Amino acid sequence: MIDTATFEQNRRMLFGIAYRMLGSVADAEDLVQDTWLRCSQVSTRVENPAGYLARTVTNLALNRLTSAAVTRERYVGPWLPEPLVTRPDTAEDVELAESVSLAMLVVLESLSPLERAVFVLKEVFGFSFTEIAGMLERSEASVRQVGRRARTHVQERRPRYDTPDEVRRRVTDEFLAACVGGDLNRVMELLAPDVTAWSDGGGKVQAALHPQRGADKVARFFTGVLAKLAPGTDAHPVLVNGRPGLLFTVDGRPDTVTCAEIVDGRITQIHAIRNPDKLRHVEPIG
Repeated sequence: MIDTATFEQNRRMLFGIAYRMLGSVADAEDLVQDTWLRCSQVSTRVENPAGYLARTVTNLALNRLTSAAVTRERYVGPWLPEPLVTRPDTAEDVELAESVSLAMLVVLESLSPLERAVFVLKEVFGFSFTEIAGMLERSEASVRQVGRRARTHVQERRPRYDTPDEVRRRVTDEFLAACVGGDLNRVMELLAPDVTAWSDGGGKVQAALHPQRGADKVARFFTGVLAKLAPGTDAHPVLVNGRPGLLFTVDGRPDTVTCAEIVDGRITQIHAIRNPDKLRHVEPIG
């Protein structure tokens, strides 16, 4: 059996696997709880508790993805993951130590569920192909093949450069100020020519139904939106999945979370999550 102390020691890993697999904070927390309910009922001795827990949460996530596929197909507009939002001055590393950027989560979303499982278990949490094959009840050879395919896919699509946080914060703040001030020229200077912006409203709030591509289109879109903020709207600097981003609130209520990918001081991607269902776990800021 697996006792409470052992489970708690592995909770962060379990959340990390589930969150990367599902892209949902709420669903990941549910799966962690389901994992505990299942594993706490095991009466026989477990030789490798971490591996057993990882196996359980991974298979639960694969089952959840099967049922979620239909919902994703019917989703209105671009689908983006639920963000992990924390304050910059919060000495909290429970999720951040296991977090990935929104851009990376979007890349993982483009993998098949099986590819995602193998990639997360191998590349993020360091399980061997032999261990993963046992978890997924597949041959080691087939798991290796899936793992190579997933890794190649991710390497081709993941952000290639890691920008220091101080640069991310400076560019993010300058972009916000330029948009709010209606300075279109400055906004254009901060955007890469091939920038792409995604806005996720889920059909529940106003958002672009298709990605905005190119500096001119993205600049005009965000300048138009941010220059006409509703009364009571405030922008707060936060960490979004461990990286500098912005939380917009209306009368203290979370309204939009944004985060940008930045290369050589210019914005290459913008992700904006507005779907209220995906912001339920974000703490209000007064």
